[in-house]
Amino acid sequence: MFPIDPSLLGGFIVASVAIVVSPGPDTVLILRYALTGGRGIGLAAVSGVQLGLLVHITLAVLGISLIIASSPVLFRAVAVAGAAYLAWLGVQSLRGEGGLELKTQGPKATAGRALREAALCNILNPKVILWFLALLPNFVDPGRNVPGQVIALSLVLIAINIAWQAPMALAADGVRRWLGRPEVRRTVNRASGAMLIGMAVLMLAQNIL
Repeated sequence: MFPIDPSLLGGFIVASVAIVVSPGPDTVLILRYALTGGRGIGLAAVSGVQLGLLVHITLAVLGISLIIASSPVLFRAVAVAGAAYLAWLGVQSLRGEGGLELKTQGPKATAGRALREAALCNILNPKVILWFLALLPNFVDPGRNVPGQVIALSLVLIAINIAWQAPMALAADGVRRWLGRPEVRRTVNRASGAMLIGMAVLMLAQNIL
């Protein structure tokens, strides 16, 4: 039986898409490597991001069950933290913070360097750390196979990541021009910001109110 509760999967996908498409360090790194080193180097950076996510998945599987099995008070605290994190990202997006600032100067990097730096960037990214520690538990049903749910949800996140990031690496020039247009940046920021804040309100309503 598929380990993810269908009632939680939809919300998880919406939240994941909103966060993945919000320009951040991973996006900047992928575009920078693709623009300076070509498509192959850009795809190596995409692979590095997914490698970083695999590290987070491993850590989550090893520790997430302890959070889920804790008291209702702790579970609600985690829900509040996750909702606050979503709302914070949403407000940042609406304010246009954390936008793309691409720098294409400097020597071309190797695929190995692109993979390593992208993986490290993702592993140390507070947004990703908080995603796995504070947000992911809200989409896990403690009455079912917790490690299986964590792995399945994480694989969904990786699939969404690849679907968004790989085309960027393959068409970096066009994507850079598109995201560089002020009106497009504003539209993306406002749409993702509204989605994130809406998910935060929904999360509080489901777990607190």
